[in-house]
Amino acid sequence: MSADSRSSGAREQRTGRSLLGNIMFGAGLILVFAAMVLGGFAGVALLLELADSSFLSSVVPEDGRNAVVVGGIAFGAITGAFVPALLIGMVHGTEEKPRVRPDAAARNLLAVLVFDVFVVLLAFVLSQVGWILPGRVTSVVSVIVIGLSWIPLALAPWEKLGLGNVFGSRLSRQSD
Repeated sequence: MSADSRSSGAREQRTGRSLLGNIMFGAGLILVFAAMVLGGFAGVALLLELADSSFLSSVVPEDGRNAVVVGGIAFGAITGAFVPALLIGMVHGTEEKPRVRPDAAARNLLAVLVFDVFVVLLAFVLSQVGWILPGRVTSVVSVIVIGLSWIPLALAPWEKLGLGNVFGSRLSRQSD
């Protein structure tokens, strides 16, 4: 076996990313993770301010504040991770996975907004458990309920409701 046959075979097998592509992927990943963490902090600050200094201050008991914190983490982290990933998807595309079109991006942002409202309302409803249970038990219950709140949304038949392009687009593309 000569050196020429090995080097040509190595060139044919090399279809991976370039160094610049790896650097750009790492930068995008760091951007999304940083936005997710900062979004979590911002969500907590926003919901705690809403629970402490607004008309909702009399509704949220002291033992239910941790449920509001958990909801703020979920609300901020989901939004913080999704928005930069969507923006990256709008400017970067390949032949296999084209860019996200503006109408699809708007539908996806609307879906995230609806889910965020759902999580915030769920957090304030779970904070009401603080009237009955101690703070630590309320925290555990809120982590479990908010952490698993996406499961009914994942199991819903979105195609039958006419929302297949918003939630089930990845599954419908793979089945075609």
